[in-house]
Amino acid sequence: MCYRAGDQPNNALSLNVLEPGEIAATAGTSGVVYGALGEVNRDNLSRVNPSAHVNHSADATRLGVLLCVNGTGILNSWMRRMVCADGLGYAQMNDLAAQVPVGCDGVSILPFGNGAERMLENRESSCTISGIDFNRHGRGHLLRAAQEGIVFSFMHGIEIMKEMGMDVKRIRAGHANMFLSPIFRNTLATISGAPIDLYDTDGAAGAARGAGLGAGIYTDRNEAFGSLRLIESVEPTAADKAACRDAYARWIVY
Repeated sequence: MCYRAGDQPNNALSLNVLEPGEIAATAGTSGVVYGALGEVNRDNLSRVNPSAHVNHSADATRLGVLLCVNGTGILNSWMRRMVCADGLGYAQMNDLAAQVPVGCDGVSILPFGNGAERMLENRESSCTISGIDFNRHGRGHLLRAAQEGIVFSFMHGIEIMKEMGMDVKRIRAGHANMFLSPIFRNTLATISGAPIDLYDTDGAAGAARGAGLGAGIYTDRNEAFGSLRLIESVEPTAADKAACRDAYARWIVY
């Protein structure tokens, strides 16, 4: 056997996330932030899971630190079924949410409605919607607040990683699921301060590249990732930074 790894290390490998400070993210029904750490460390509350990354060696420490958030895309799909039952698709939901300013005029949503969250020390806090004013807020506010709430859960996890010594420099993700939403990816880039690179790849491609490297089919990493295609890069939006930080500060107290 020349290579084996789990789904998230494979996804990270597919995105060429191998060096300290690089982050791989996914946001389907649940969401994952997986970062490379160059030193042995742990979270004392076990809110994230560190383990040897695919390129860890005795000469170069490479841990993969995994944060899993159970309630991510499932919240967005719930919004589609319950709030947009008149037939709106995800693209139309994004358009409606884009009409609402950053911070959703005070509406906050905690996305933790899909079971116990390790990031919250295995508590089941449920999903919470706060700050609604019946005279000002409509479904656009709910749709944007759902996406912002998912992003803020990612940000909370990234802060845990930073406590472990990780310097988050750049986020990489497949061009799929929640990362198809401009609101989601722009908010994540802005609140984290890390540019996001979106690629045409997935975990299966990572496993294939890993096997190719292990079997010697590729001469080196440059050859293995030569066909990796960058679709789009998203930079933090300086004009929205203060509003994002204010919204996150309001969200985190819940």
